[in-house]
Amino acid sequence: MPESTLTTVVSYGADGRVTRITPAIPASLAERVGQTKVAHRDARYDVSTGMREIHSQVITDTVDRLIREACTYLTDDVHSALEAALKREVSELGRQVLQQLLENARIAAEEGVPLCQDTGLAVVFVELGQDVHVVGGDLYAAFNEGVRRAYVDGRLRRSCVTEPCHRRANTGDNTPAIVHVRIVPGERIRLVVLPKGAGAENKSGLAMLEPSRGLEGVVDFVVDVVSRGGASACPPLVLGVGLGGNFEQAALLAKTALLRPLGSSAALPHLAELEADLERRCNALGIGPMGLGGTVTVLDAFVEEAPCHIASLPVAVNLQCHAQRHREAWL
Repeated sequence: MPESTLTTVVSYGADGRVTRITPAIPASLAERVGQTKVAHRDARYDVSTGMREIHSQVITDTVDRLIREACTYLTDDVHSALEAALKREVSELGRQVLQQLLENARIAAEEGVPLCQDTGLAVVFVELGQDVHVVGGDLYAAFNEGVRRAYVDGRLRRSCVTEPCHRRANTGDNTPAIVHVRIVPGERIRLVVLPKGAGAENKSGLAMLEPSRGLEGVVDFVVDVVSRGGASACPPLVLGVGLGGNFEQAALLAKTALLRPLGSSAALPHLAELEADLERRCNALGIGPMGLGGTVTVLDAFVEEAPCHIASLPVAVNLQCHAQRHREAWL
């Protein structure tokens, strides 16, 4: 840990209580003076183990903030994509819709209200550094408390129900969150929240194709999903496509693909070419903004792939509406 970033060293007694606080002590001196915890911003370092500690309360506060921001403000890349779409849309009605979407975003930002009444289920992607120790409470409880605060205290619509085929009773606070955790090297935590509404989600699809269908079969399936979604998916859309893996991994790849910045291309040339082809084919459908006709049905298409079984060709399409709501933070 760079000594220039150190703020405070905290001493703890045998009962775990703070016994002494020493401001700005260099890390190299910590062990000599009997300190065991080094505080830095929202975290501490346990000198005895070398692990960075992050309090669960920090995670809760961060999830709360990210969800509120995601539901209220367009990201810069989405705003730029909508402005670019306005310039290339040939339909007058389509241009009017895009202008209204940009105006809606302006009002939401200025008044601090949601971009859309459907503020979604809370999806949280977590990259958890293997050298991080979360203290102060259960990690999943921290996620759910952040979700609860965002939706209840932030007055966002609560859309989560239990017993989907029976009572369909609202949970009252939009919990539980849907959490995907990936263990990665390092001592930091990356949090990405994705409030996912039902409009585009309901029109998503997954197929376990036979390998003989090949690339053409994959493209046909993706275009068919977009075509069947029509206006109900709230275009212009962002396409997340998962290719390979197995049944559940294809779906997760598709949703993960939605986290990429608009305007970016896949690093692998064959995937970048596929993304461009999917965008072109889907825009040729003529569905247009909000399904009223036009040349901009899709703002961008992203493909993520993984190895798969020799006897299968899984493909999943996760549609995302024009707002592309998500926010991220590093702890």
